[in-house]
Amino acid sequence: MSLEQAIRERLGVLEPLRLELEDESARHAGHSGARPGGGTHWRLTIVARAFAGKPRVARHRMIYHALGGLMQDPIHALAITARAPGEPGA
Repeated sequence: MSLEQAIRERLGVLEPLRLELEDESARHAGHSGARPGGGTHWRLTIVARAFAGKPRVARHRMIYHALGGLMQDPIHALAITARAPGEPGA
């Protein structure tokens, strides 16, 4: 299973209505945490009912919890946009 598949599978516990995931590792070559082959720097856009009524910090914690150990290794950086349905940008 690829890292992208593993990330998507783990985020499935949030029952996302929309999930966009982009590996931006190539843009960070030479940066701390970057490794050959990528998989270290990601951009995530996720829309889930589970985020309704929760502040941004709580939403991010939910994502970090779902990803578990992947946040320690191999993920070095994760840019997150997390919305509930009906919010602007959702």
